[in-house]
Amino acid sequence: MRTWQVERRQRTRHLIELGGLVVKAGIVELTNDDRAIIYGALLWIADKLQSHEGQRALDLWAAKGKQAFDAERREERMGRRT
Repeated sequence: MRTWQVERRQRTRHLIELGGLVVKAGIVELTNDDRAIIYGALLWIADKLQSHEGQRALDLWAAKGKQAFDAERREERMGRRT
C-alpha cells in the first residue's frame, strides 16, 4: 500500500473516531442533529480554549472525560461478569 493511502486511512479513522465521540456524548440527539448548533458549540469550545481560562477548561474537561471513560470500562466489565 502506498504511503498516501496509509495516511488517508489513518486520517479517515481519526475523523470517524472524533465523530463517534460527538455521538457518544449525546450531542447529536440533544441538538436534533443540527450541524449549525454542533459547529457553533465546537467554535465556543475553541474560543474558550484560546482564552485566559483555556488551561482550566482543559483540566476540567480532561477530568470529566476520564471519569466517563473509566465508568464505561467498569460497566463493560460488570456486564461481562453477569
